[in-house]
Amino acid sequence: MTPLLESEEHKSLREAVAAFATTHPHTTNAEDNTRLWQAAAKLGYIGVNLPEAYGGGGAGITELSLVLEELGAAGNPLLMMIVSPAICGTVIARFGTEEQKREWLPPLADGTRLMAFGITEPDAGSNSHRITTTARRDPATGDWILTGRKVFVSGVDLADATLIVGRTEDARTGKLKPCLFIVPRDTPGFERRPIDMELNAVERQFELTLDDVRLPADALVGDEDAGLLQLFAGLNPERVMTAAFAIGMGRHALAKAVEYARERTVWKTPIGAHQAIAHPLAQAHIDLELARLMMQKAAHLYDAGDDVGAGEAANMAKYAAGEACVKAVDQAVHTLGGNGLTREFGLARLITASRVARIAPVSREMILNYVSHQTLGLPKSY
Repeated sequence: MTPLLESEEHKSLREAVAAFATTHPHTTNAEDNTRLWQAAAKLGYIGVNLPEAYGGGGAGITELSLVLEELGAAGNPLLMMIVSPAICGTVIARFGTEEQKREWLPPLADGTRLMAFGITEPDAGSNSHRITTTARRDPATGDWILTGRKVFVSGVDLADATLIVGRTEDARTGKLKPCLFIVPRDTPGFERRPIDMELNAVERQFELTLDDVRLPADALVGDEDAGLLQLFAGLNPERVMTAAFAIGMGRHALAKAVEYARERTVWKTPIGAHQAIAHPLAQAHIDLELARLMMQKAAHLYDAGDDVGAGEAANMAKYAAGEACVKAVDQAVHTLGGNGLTREFGLARLITASRVARIAPVSREMILNYVSHQTLGLPKSY
């Protein structure tokens, strides 16, 4: 099935998720968020992309992004869907040992366990080649010992473990040689500190400190020498899911604005009858639809096993969705005027939240660097 047209199965899934999402009010605390997560998992939505052999739905990122988009359109985007099933679940499913798959995939799918993902460091944001979190082997025991720091790690307090990106200690040539490790939450030396954010979100952000964290040999996911391939196997779904997160948020804001524009009457005429109101809302809808098409293309390419093609499309989808989301939210707030800044209508909180899709997990400027260099063949600027 071409990504231009959704299959009947996908349409049915979209309708089912939308119906489910509308029965759950906006979550404002961790307890409500957990209940929503578990309810979605019980229906098979959280683990829809994970292998059937390990309790998942046996589908792909295409279906998982659809679920997140519809949850977001109803005002309940689950940020950890980007992290737990999309990044961590994908990496373990593709590269984990049989023991790792049996231990982690079933509970990730049924919602009883969560996994966070730690890659960004204070001095290594977009330039992941500067990652300094190191992993060295203890020759006496074969254990791994991790040392380093991570920042802006989502939901660590909710997660049972964090998938940490480090690199082997001897990789000092400047060439990235990442390795991925499963670090359980209560591991000695693994400390977390919440970051004081202006962002009003249920899922908090954390700084992590790894102080000689000792892990068994089997904490390493996949092959030590294939870490780069494994890392991007998780980062491409992350970009697709971030696009879904942004599109859902933009649709939610736009729907509120359209409803208001239909009902709000000034001088005996609904304000939506005026082109100065109607046209920007129509443009926001067009931009969101175009972003969704690129997101669907990226998801289909990834699910088809085309990691290279998916990488380009996923970056473009994330860029387009981030821009469309910010514009939709801004126009929605502007349409409501002063009401757009009230707690009653719930749009003001999206002004900050919508910027996340522009900034994370990779900035729009770095995506433009990627496209200009990788796609257009222009000289590298960094």
